[in-house]
Amino acid sequence: MEIRELTIAELNDLLGLYRHLHAKDDPRPPSVEVESLWNAIHKNHDLKYFGVFEEGQLLSSCTLAIIPNLTRGCRPYGVIENVVTHAGSRRKGYGRAVLQHALAWAWKKNCYKVMLLTSRKDKGTMAFYKKAGFDREAKQAFLAKPPE
Repeated sequence: MEIRELTIAELNDLLGLYRHLHAKDDPRPPSVEVESLWNAIHKNHDLKYFGVFEEGQLLSSCTLAIIPNLTRGCRPYGVIENVVTHAGSRRKGYGRAVLQHALAWAWKKNCYKVMLLTSRKDKGTMAFYKKAGFDREAKQAFLAKPPE
């Protein structure tokens, strides 16, 4: 198992893995827009896309954003999003491994906390995130979406 930051050349691998994230998603913009965004992401040192690879295949990934902060002694905080493992590779430790890698990166960057949201409510998902080091009782999350 190899865990590392995704390279700029691995966009298509990540987009393929994202098919296992949501059963239904918004349509993707044209390739030129996606590639432009991916290039901008790679230029931002506070955005990290980590992946778990087995025999060169991307099996699990998550995104970590490091947010500069003026409280907590000016220590940043992290936000993890888009945690996904290939459907055929779940329950093998890949998801937990990528989360532990992202958390280690956040602690190295002196984050005072890392937050993660999930829309899943099943007990298995809650147990997964707890084992990965997240406390669902520590804070209450609120979510706002734009009006349709």
